[in-house]
Amino acid sequence: MMAGVVQWFETYATWLLALSLVSLLLGVLLAPFFVSRIPQDYFSHPHRQRYSRMASHPLLNTLLVAVKNLVGALLVIAGIVMLFLPGQGLLTLLVGLMIMNYPGKYALECWLIQRPGVLPAINWLRRKSNQLPLRAPDDADGQEGLRNEDRSGKG
Repeated sequence: MMAGVVQWFETYATWLLALSLVSLLLGVLLAPFFVSRIPQDYFSHPHRQRYSRMASHPLLNTLLVAVKNLVGALLVIAGIVMLFLPGQGLLTLLVGLMIMNYPGKYALECWLIQRPGVLPAINWLRRKSNQLPLRAPDDADGQEGLRNEDRSGKG
């Protein structure tokens, strides 16, 4: 059994390394784009706000949502696999979870954004894209989510 695992790994090690490097590069290149597309007040509401549909025709919208959820599910599976193999497992897993639609997703997003260092890092990426900083989930007046470093424009 163990010899088979070692042989499989030796056979596909180059592909795993290439996939790991591609996922790292895609993550670094695409993160600022996706973070800059989050509305500034996305986390300012007690419940997730409904944003515009992906497509105007209901059938096309349903198809696009299904494809989006399928891609998210594939990323979750790939992320779980990459937790044990070379690759950006945790990042891929989180991206897959953020793409999919499921009950409790908004609560998970709010919990993640409140982890130490996450909001300042996201707002740093937003500043690089000339976007206003995100407001924190507990932000009632529009100022609490702007940390001191975010208000001054330094960080």
